[in-house]
Amino acid sequence: MSDIGSVAHTPWVSIRESSGEDIGREEPAIGIFDSGVGGLTVARAIIDQLPGESILYVADTARQPYGPKRIAEVRAYALQVMDHLVEADVKMLVIACNSASAAVLRDARERYDVPVVEVILPATRRAVRATRNGRVGVIATRATIESMAYHDAFAAAPDVRLTGVAAPRLVEFVERGETMSEELIEVARGYLRPVIDEGCDTLILGCTHYPLLAGAISYVMGEGVTLVSSADETAKDVFRVLHDRGLVGQGTGPRHRFRATGDGTLFADLGRRFLGPEIVTVERAPLDGTADEEALTAPVQPG
Repeated sequence: MSDIGSVAHTPWVSIRESSGEDIGREEPAIGIFDSGVGGLTVARAIIDQLPGESILYVADTARQPYGPKRIAEVRAYALQVMDHLVEADVKMLVIACNSASAAVLRDARERYDVPVVEVILPATRRAVRATRNGRVGVIATRATIESMAYHDAFAAAPDVRLTGVAAPRLVEFVERGETMSEELIEVARGYLRPVIDEGCDTLILGCTHYPLLAGAISYVMGEGVTLVSSADETAKDVFRVLHDRGLVGQGTGPRHRFRATGDGTLFADLGRRFLGPEIVTVERAPLDGTADEEALTAPVQPG
């Protein structure tokens, strides 16, 4: 886990253990998961577009980042987290992680009775609509790029030329709360050079962490390049699926809940900064092979 000592602790966020059962007594929530805080960009879009829906968000912080890991390892972790969400009686699963979407989407749709929404196809559709010259770039984690998931998704748009670049260090900047620095700009320049050299007029932010660095990425790419984040497009897919399957909430009032498999304090600090006041409590998500109990239950101290 990267050091986030530069981010002040949030004194009004509490950490407690999840029973894994209490959400089932309420109207079912939308289950969302990511390896860390990046998926909160998707959660934010869902909350904004579907203000009547409750969400249950799980961050697999004990085993983040997923990007450098083998696809088989990411698949195993993702299925374990989704099993946890399904046991909590969610009505939909949202894989708010490109690496996990690439690794596990087909398995998830066969394994669970609830609908599953991911982040790769929504971003692809948006990029195809946005490009003017048919040249699209995608930056993502190494796992996502090596899976060829975006290349497969663009197979239906043969007139589009895709340039994919793995940009693993960008996740580290987000996870330590660093969204503006000269080091970040220089690292971004290095990653984005092949995309710029190819003349891409559209860039997919192929990791849900990357929209939190949109300012720096846009600065490097220039004003003429459209940045595509999967968050808003994924939220539209969630809306459509809920409507078409008759799963829209009945207006009993949303309740947003957040769980972490690792240090809940670290997730709370960054999560409230990136998502907002919806994060009031971070519960334990005790999964096999995740962090020790002491780390999971550490209280948030005032900064």
